[in-house]
Amino acid sequence: MSKILIIYSTTDGQTRKICHRLQQVIEQQAHQVTTVSIQDEPQIDVAAFDKIVIGASIRYGKHSPQIVNFIEKNRLLLERKPNAFFSVNVVARKPEKSKPEQNPYLQKFLKRISWKPRELAVFAGKIDYPSYRFIDRFMIRLIMWMTKGPTDPKAVVEFTNWDQVDSFGRVISEM
Repeated sequence: MSKILIIYSTTDGQTRKICHRLQQVIEQQAHQVTTVSIQDEPQIDVAAFDKIVIGASIRYGKHSPQIVNFIEKNRLLLERKPNAFFSVNVVARKPEKSKPEQNPYLQKFLKRISWKPRELAVFAGKIDYPSYRFIDRFMIRLIMWMTKGPTDPKAVVEFTNWDQVDSFGRVISEM
């Protein structure tokens, strides 16, 4: 049994939902999992865990600066332990951008940081227009229009492939 930390940043809650699903899958393999938002990170003893998983959503093409800071602050510790990183973004809804090596946001992020995660995943996120503030709804609809995605301002579309999330959970269990 391993003690596994899943630390994440989320903008609209889909990354949190994915983390909780990963936790369920991993706990079925008899591991102990702690899932923590990056906002709660100062209260967590990262060194107390056997494996570390980091998840981050994309908003306007960027991962959370808090995730970048966490990675840089803990890089040496991350490199000594089994670790994984996953990105949640709506561009991953397209099959040709749904794998880590094909996802432009994940590739750009990996070039920006000095840490090289051992395991990688990318998951398609969710569009929830009714929950967005006016400017976010406008900007995301514009991006979706340009990329041939859903633009109905009343649309709620979950693109996440839960079988893919479950598979990644098993990969984490076996690290």
